[in-house]
Amino acid sequence: MFYWDIYLVNFLEITSLAFRSIWQNGTRTVITCCIIGFGIMSLVGILTAIDGLKTYLNKDFSSMGANTFKIRNRGLGVQIGKGSDPPKVYKAISLQEAVDFRELFRLDHPTSTQMLANMVGLVKYQDKESNPNIYVFGTDENYLDVEGYELLQGRNFSQNELSDGANVCILANELAIKLFGEALDVEGKLVLVDGRRYRVIGLLNAKGSSFITSDNFVLLPLNKVKQYYQTGQTSYLISIRTDTPEQLDAAIEEATGAMRLARKLGPRDDDNFEIFKSDSFSELLVEKLEYATIGGFIIGVITLFGAAIGLMNIMLVSVTERTKEIGTLKAIGARGSDILKQFLLEAIVICQLGGGLGIILGIAIGNGVSILIGGSFIVPWTWITMGVIFCLVVGLASGIYPAIKASRQNPIDALRYE
Repeated sequence: MFYWDIYLVNFLEITSLAFRSIWQNGTRTVITCCIIGFGIMSLVGILTAIDGLKTYLNKDFSSMGANTFKIRNRGLGVQIGKGSDPPKVYKAISLQEAVDFRELFRLDHPTSTQMLANMVGLVKYQDKESNPNIYVFGTDENYLDVEGYELLQGRNFSQNELSDGANVCILANELAIKLFGEALDVEGKLVLVDGRRYRVIGLLNAKGSSFITSDNFVLLPLNKVKQYYQTGQTSYLISIRTDTPEQLDAAIEEATGAMRLARKLGPRDDDNFEIFKSDSFSELLVEKLEYATIGGFIIGVITLFGAAIGLMNIMLVSVTERTKEIGTLKAIGARGSDILKQFLLEAIVICQLGGGLGIILGIAIGNGVSILIGGSFIVPWTWITMGVIFCLVVGLASGIYPAIKASRQNPIDALRYE
């Protein structure tokens, strides 16, 4: 027990000397803390921003509906990165196949057939016109239900309008504001969509624009779109919504079988269509972002390596400047191990102070980027913990050699040092 009391008193004395030295050399401490702080800031900031982007992507794709999925022509998906072979071209999904699928699909889930007619459409009302970036969709009566849209004004397409291909349309909220202003008096107005006249029968509630969703589109009856926009390469899209996310897997399995029958595929034929869930593309992007995370981690570690060299240099200078102090301490009974512990403790404390500054700045900058792109504020506990550990490692690595050098000083030579 007596031994531990002596050890504790000795440790407290060494700690007191270390903190007093840090305080007395304020300028050097601030400069060193800044070196470490900027290294940790780059590490935590980059990785926090990437985590924010991942959170944003997951939230954005979830907005499409966690209980919805789409059937589309295979090979239409976005390829990220280089593939070894050019993508294979598969037969487009025809309108008849979409109709057959709906008859074969036995589960009672809302199903919608859609067609993307134009991605650069132009909509005009009197002397006002949109930018040529409007999505023109051909849809049926189930589109709003399946895609989760609500009507702010007006009504949905009627069966007669859908079967006859009437010249009527439903406007998305943002597009309507551009054409009609904030008053949004749109019902019954006549607009031009790609040069053709349509009567507005409905206005959708705002759903918000993001990475994959937009309120810049116009809906037309499917038969009207087929009349003006269909080509030999046109492929129809089928969307299905289940009541709960738990029903999704069973519905996908049933839909796969129904679509194979509608496409007249044999037992040995591969699927020439694909199921697209809201989180599929998100998972792909997040997977690719792992490379960015690795890159950010490497950049941060390199920055910290430079900071460690800077800290070691400052600690070596400190040993030279404090040679006489080391000699005095040894002359009054301090052992070499005590001097080593003091200098090592100084390096670790300075690193942790700089690390704390860097973590705060990194979280602020990383979340600033995250919020700018539409994400939310996050606290990256993983990177905070890693930052603290890195600071400890850097403190030990950069402080050990100067501490050993200080502990080996000859007290007589040190006292005579000028």
